[in-house]
Amino acid sequence: MSSQIAPVRAAVQVHDDEVLTGEAVALDVQPVGLLLRAVGALIDILVSVGLYVLFAFAMAAGIAAGAVDESTLQIALVVMLVLLFVVVPTAVETLTKGRSLGKLAVGGRVVRADGGAIGFRHALIRALVGVFETYMTFGGVALLVGIFTPRSQRLGDLVAGTYAERTRTPKLPAVDLSLPAGMEQWAAIADVARLPDRTARRLSQFVSGADRMFPAARARTAAELVAEVAPHVSPLPPVAPEVLLRSVAAVRRDRELRALLQQDERVARLAR
Repeated sequence: MSSQIAPVRAAVQVHDDEVLTGEAVALDVQPVGLLLRAVGALIDILVSVGLYVLFAFAMAAGIAAGAVDESTLQIALVVMLVLLFVVVPTAVETLTKGRSLGKLAVGGRVVRADGGAIGFRHALIRALVGVFETYMTFGGVALLVGIFTPRSQRLGDLVAGTYAERTRTPKLPAVDLSLPAGMEQWAAIADVARLPDRTARRLSQFVSGADRMFPAARARTAAELVAEVAPHVSPLPPVAPEVLLRSVAAVRRDRELRALLQQDERVARLAR
């Protein structure tokens, strides 16, 4: 099995911040950073320790009232320790598919190494190893391992085959994809369908991110991209490089959208 996976990984060039699915597709993922992981873990720890302290105070009050003896207190404290630090975290991560209170607060969830939802086995391993690396070493082992792993994984993640994935991503900025003014007549007769896929991707990336580029780099990139686009555009209008690029991108988008709508209409008519 490993001999079959190795060529696939080499073919798709899987990097440390990517996930290889069962269909050999490399997904670009956003793991939760070490600082956010530490904050989420701290929230979970404070909740667990707080509940344990409240329970201990309640049992102490029971002893003072004569309702509980010392042997019962010791057994109850051990049982509550196991429940709060192993059973409850395992149950919460299993039922919520990797979302504990701390992870919800920082916008993350625990997933398998292939990006799928974790199960009972993964949650149990993480909870058991977490007792050692989080509580017995005061988080020192978890922090040390997280520093030297590409996805800020702690020891429990490495043993269970999991990592923390970001679920709360920043909102994408709005992009102006409209046709520049004065290019309407050219757009009606322009032939822009012959762009190579690589050039079309570069064009789309430039139009989407041009507003965030420095002026000098923006102008230089536009001139380089026009040299690639020009041989595949007819007629070639005598306009500024960026105007040409935005016009080509807008025409391609409108025509591809129109083609998709027409295809949907044909499928709908055939389905009747």
